[in-house]
Amino acid sequence: MVAVGTLATLGVAALASLFMAWAIGAGSSGSTPFAPAVGANAISVMRAGFIVGILGFSGAVLQGANVTNAVGTELIGGVTLTVTAAVIALLTAAVLVALGVFAGYPIATAFTVTGAVVGVGLAMGGDPAWAKYQQIVSLWVLTPFIGGGASYATARALRSERFPETSTVPVLAGIVGVLVANMEFAALGTDGSSTSIARASAIELAGMGLGETAWFVVSVLFVGVVAAGVVGRWMQTDPTSGQRRFLLVLGGLVAFSAGGSQVGLAIGPLVPLLDAVTIPLTAVLVGGGLGLLAGSWTGAPRMIKALAQDYSSLGPRRSIAAMIPSFAIAQTAVALGVPVSFNEIIVSAIIGSGFAAGGAGVSKQKMLYTVLAWIGSLLLAFGLSYGVFTLVSSVLPT
Repeated sequence: MVAVGTLATLGVAALASLFMAWAIGAGSSGSTPFAPAVGANAISVMRAGFIVGILGFSGAVLQGANVTNAVGTELIGGVTLTVTAAVIALLTAAVLVALGVFAGYPIATAFTVTGAVVGVGLAMGGDPAWAKYQQIVSLWVLTPFIGGGASYATARALRSERFPETSTVPVLAGIVGVLVANMEFAALGTDGSSTSIARASAIELAGMGLGETAWFVVSVLFVGVVAAGVVGRWMQTDPTSGQRRFLLVLGGLVAFSAGGSQVGLAIGPLVPLLDAVTIPLTAVLVGGGLGLLAGSWTGAPRMIKALAQDYSSLGPRRSIAAMIPSFAIAQTAVALGVPVSFNEIIVSAIIGSGFAAGGAGVSKQKMLYTVLAWIGSLLLAFGLSYGVFTLVSSVLPT
């Protein structure tokens, strides 16, 4: 039987988590996926906010477990987060993200949440999880170079007169199809675990003339060929319309991936508290997904406008170039269980595609302020959460 006081404090933690989910939905996961599409005039700001909320919710439920468990249990060793620690971490990060939303600057949510959780964990006397930190920092540092570089190269290829867009865009669609075939979804595995569409198909088809590995390769290639064929037909019918339709598909995939990654930042600190109640992780993922959806519907349009219009005047080709590496990096982070900032991913890709066109429309001053905001949010979240927890624990039992 759970005590009334415990239930009350868990309720406060849940409200803090919902606030964090709303802030994330209004900021990174709600604004970044469709910002390039809005910049390319492929979809309106309000419609983008509506669609991204639904897709983000779906991603949270189907792909959110890996990052959620990582944030809740892998950032600090030797201690388990208490209710007070979870509330302080969530509120600290959420306030910083919300301030970024209203100020028009994309605060990196992964930086704030990671800094806040590590701050309260160390204040509790926990041990640094150096191996996990190395994995996280490596992805954070490499993202601008890999995402921006891949976006630059893709944009250059799309602008090249040597290859017609009616051929280049379908090839890119085939690459995206291969990535989709390898996306992992909850409950697709034979034991109820997460696995990819291609792997699940290979397991079902194993023994039918080919081994599991061979069927996996066939499944991946099949999805890639189908994707290339569909987009190729769009391009042959109307190249301009085909590019925009492909861009909307990419925005949807990134929005889905954002939900799978960002929900863990909102509800991850609650994971150590679930042992006190009989609430399955899936139910918590649904709650976090609803928080993301609410944030996307109520607060995302402002940030979508900021990213789409303030960072670069994007056309369909540069937008496609930005979204493909963003999708690939997002799915890599989800698979590894690494909290990653979608603002960092998308902004880096937008810059890369912008420089492919000679840097047109890219505000270097805005970029500098954004990077400083990312670094500052990490340090500020760490310092505030550490200090607030230390102060509260000296007054109240934790």
